[in-house]
Amino acid sequence: MSLSLAGLIAIAAIVAMLLSGRVSPLVAFVLVPIVAALVTGFGIDDIATFYEQGFARVIPVAVMFVFAILFFGILQDAGLFEPIIRKVLSVSRGNVVSITVATALVASIAHLDGSGATTFLLTIPALLPTYQRLRMSPYLLLLLVGLGASIMNMLPWAGPLARIGSVLGMSPGELWQPLIPLQIFALVLLLALAVVLGLRENRRIKRLPPLASHASQDDAANDATIQETVDAQPVAKVPGWRMAFNALLLIAVVAALTVDVLPPALVFMIGVALALPVNITHMDGQMQSIKRHAPNALIMATIIIAAGTFLGILNGSNMLSELSADIVAILPEAVVPYMHILIGIFGVPFDLILSTDAYFFAFLPIVVEVVGNAGVPAVSTAYAMVIGNIIGTFVSPLAPAVWLALQLAGLEMGKHIRYSFGIMWGFSLVLMLFAYLSGAITL
Repeated sequence: MSLSLAGLIAIAAIVAMLLSGRVSPLVAFVLVPIVAALVTGFGIDDIATFYEQGFARVIPVAVMFVFAILFFGILQDAGLFEPIIRKVLSVSRGNVVSITVATALVASIAHLDGSGATTFLLTIPALLPTYQRLRMSPYLLLLLVGLGASIMNMLPWAGPLARIGSVLGMSPGELWQPLIPLQIFALVLLLALAVVLGLRENRRIKRLPPLASHASQDDAANDATIQETVDAQPVAKVPGWRMAFNALLLIAVVAALTVDVLPPALVFMIGVALALPVNITHMDGQMQSIKRHAPNALIMATIIIAAGTFLGILNGSNMLSELSADIVAILPEAVVPYMHILIGIFGVPFDLILSTDAYFFAFLPIVVEVVGNAGVPAVSTAYAMVIGNIIGTFVSPLAPAVWLALQLAGLEMGKHIRYSFGIMWGFSLVLMLFAYLSGAITL
């Protein structure tokens, strides 16, 4: 069997297995490439070499991810973000536009740890009663939370950049630095969109027939609703000096990642080592904190390490380079240099049919090789694909966190897609244009 055909079958098999939902990504990323290597004539020693090459490429990213999840989990438990979220909620004062803006801000803050599940658990129970009381659409809540979380998913300790770093053999912190202006622009754009959607929602609510039990709603009643929602949230009783230390530590960690003075994994190791004794004074409590957050950290780390096997075998055996050469030979010559742009443009629709792992671990390496033959830098290809795709993360039925959000809000997936898909896709295209104009994406 030719290397090109073996690589194509291996990638197709992995995508099919991931989409089926019947096996863990770990199973697909380990077994399929090993079988492909054996079928094409490579021996055990070759496979071991390929594995070691792939492992060396991804282990720094996996370690960073483990300690990043632990770090943000400790700060979350210490209540660092609660006062900010409560303040944002309390100043909205029952105004529909203020609430949509507050939703975008709260979602962005809540997703600092990079966990979609945590973001939805923090935002939906806190905000849903207000949306219901004011007759605002809960699908608008999901849309704004999803957009805020997607933008913050560009952080280096979130999943997408960790996956890209594994594929390209680069530090996620290094990948993040050129994306900082884009991320700031995206947050400003999100706030502007929240205002527009809030005005639209306000007009929709005014067209609704009045409810007998709420016919006399006024601003004071709305203010009371917001305050009741805020007051209902548990408040962590944390000494002021400890809160200040945690805030300064967070700023220091983000600053260290931004200037790239130390490897990201080491930055988060130091962050965890400092955060643990300050927030938890006993060793048993510190170990319990690690155990509490370890499952989330290990799940992603094992997938990244397993993907190292897949990437190591496909690269070391030349399956990927042979496959890309054949694709270039088949595609019209004029299309090849723009393939990454085209895929980025349709990145949000891809979210509906490809899981995040399949998109970045199986799809991205092929595109990098193909457009690389036309002289397009691998980093530019990665940026086009991640910027085009990342905004649709939380409208995808393949994202487990979305199902949690739907359950918390009592909503339907089909209606969520119909409500949010077009807006998310348009938002993504604006970011693609900004990235091109700012030079992050090149042709």
